[in-house]
Amino acid sequence: MSEPVRDSETCQVCGRRVPQVEMLAGAALRTPVATLVRRDHPEFDPKASICQPCNARYRAEYVQSMLEDERGDLSKLEREVIEALRNQELVAANLNEDFGEKLTPGQRIADRVATFGGSWAFIILFGVVILAWMSLNAGLLLSKPFDPYPFILLNLVLSTLAALQAPVIMMSQNRQAAKDRLRSEHDYRVNLKAELEIRLLHSKLDELLTHQWQRLLEIQQVQMDVLEELGRYRSGPPPPE
Repeated sequence: MSEPVRDSETCQVCGRRVPQVEMLAGAALRTPVATLVRRDHPEFDPKASICQPCNARYRAEYVQSMLEDERGDLSKLEREVIEALRNQELVAANLNEDFGEKLTPGQRIADRVATFGGSWAFIILFGVVILAWMSLNAGLLLSKPFDPYPFILLNLVLSTLAALQAPVIMMSQNRQAAKDRLRSEHDYRVNLKAELEIRLLHSKLDELLTHQWQRLLEIQQVQMDVLEELGRYRSGPPPPE
């Protein structure tokens, strides 16, 4: 039998025993989030505590309703961001590793061919091969060249090489376009989640500032009452008529 967690509290929403560091005071909830909690749990007491997973779940529900009011139907990416807020998950990821693990052998070969075909090494090597071919078949080194001028076999080889190289490079470009599209979707998820978090943070700060101003006004009113009582005490009782 497992021992109870020390320095723990009971979440008023889910009823689980959670360490105090993972609890949040009910009074610290934003008003719209607290309204959603009371909708499902009318007995919710602001003086009690709520665990972080429950708070994240109701925050995500509030964010979803807010986005639906602003944009109507949500897209798949927006729903994924809301689900990440609900589960307290990170949306940032290393796309290079994730995308590289899904490549087929053919795609890897296409990338290597496209990389080599667009390098100076390929240009220099290709130039050396052509010059050697033309030198050998120009009658300078061979008495009976296998491809005499105008180098018809060389033209055939070059045409075949271009015909094979073009679709391979297009395959690599299509994969790069898919990678760029995936990166754009990932950036949108990260930016949307950051925007929602900042919006919630600003709203929470505004609510805290309003609450602090109200407390300052109450304290100032109490101080004014104390000063009035001290003034009446110093002035003494009113003279008899």
